[in-house]
Amino acid sequence: MNIFNIAIKEIKSDFRDIKTLVSMLAFPVMLMLILGTALTNAFNNDNLSVKNIQILYKDEVGGKFSQAFETLIKETGKSGIHFKKAAKDVDGIEEVKQNKYAGYVEMNQNGVKLYESDRNSIDGSIVEGMLTTFVDKYNVAVEVAQVDPGKVSTVISSGNHDDYIKETSLQAAKKPSSMDYYAIAMTTMIALYGAMGASYLIRGERLRKTGDRLIAAPVSKAEIFIGKILGSLVANTLCLLFVVFFSKFVYGANWGDHLGVVFLILLTEVFLAISFGLGIGYITKTGEASKAVIMIVVQLASIFGGAYFVVEENMITNLSPLTWANTAIMKIIYANEVGAALPVIFLNLGISALFLLIAIIALRRREGL
Repeated sequence: MNIFNIAIKEIKSDFRDIKTLVSMLAFPVMLMLILGTALTNAFNNDNLSVKNIQILYKDEVGGKFSQAFETLIKETGKSGIHFKKAAKDVDGIEEVKQNKYAGYVEMNQNGVKLYESDRNSIDGSIVEGMLTTFVDKYNVAVEVAQVDPGKVSTVISSGNHDDYIKETSLQAAKKPSSMDYYAIAMTTMIALYGAMGASYLIRGERLRKTGDRLIAAPVSKAEIFIGKILGSLVANTLCLLFVVFFSKFVYGANWGDHLGVVFLILLTEVFLAISFGLGIGYITKTGEASKAVIMIVVQLASIFGGAYFVVEENMITNLSPLTWANTAIMKIIYANEVGAALPVIFLNLGISALFLLIAIIALRRREGL
């Protein structure tokens, strides 16, 4: 009963602090709106069309191969890939180096060579794939002609397409918009900010000179410790729920069909933040020092975790709790990988246990709180 009384008292104290409460609620909501609106184009999933690719070529082969290549030139021109025959005195390789053309094709008795511009690898890859297909098909047609000339037209006509790149996505419609992304990123970020208040859960009692009164009361240190953690956990979770539901129903953010599993990830992240704040509060000597350490860690975790802008995952970003949470939540929402929650949940709980152990050892060594 003492634990619940202390927890209720902690919840009331948190919600009476209007300044902190408003910042916990308004800060992520405003950032969602600003970043989600300003960076809409960065999350535009429309396919980019590649047009007006200029290719220089030199043909020293002649015969049927040249005729077939001329047919290819006519067909690719409809798709925006344009071939220009190089004059005898033109150095095609030098033209590509100067970025005048996306590539240079040289055809002679030794075969077909393609020189690509390193400034536009996409155009070069398109041309390379197209030429590879053309040469392979021509070689097959030559072999078929030796056996059954009547089948050559079938080989040549098969597989002719105007589109040389076709993208097929699984569940293509389920991709995060800018608002979807920042709804998740801001929620996981504000969960970490719970560490700031947690660092004062016990230190605050000492600063207000109420720690001795608590110790003198008929309540154990364990009950005080657990009650305060429980109260902070409930208060921070309620703030997160407000942010989640506000973004879902006001901004229209997509939180998927497994909101309960997503909530478990967020809950363990809040627990991690509280445990981290408590542990740092005991490790550091002053409140200012603990606040500085927590702020640095939270900001670095936010930056490398993609809270303000999308970052590619690497060894450094994977150290951020936001990266773990955001990646798992994205997989749950857009790939229905519910199992992605388990590693994150266990990781959050494991690190939480470590910091709680630090806080418990420090608490036992103190005469008071």
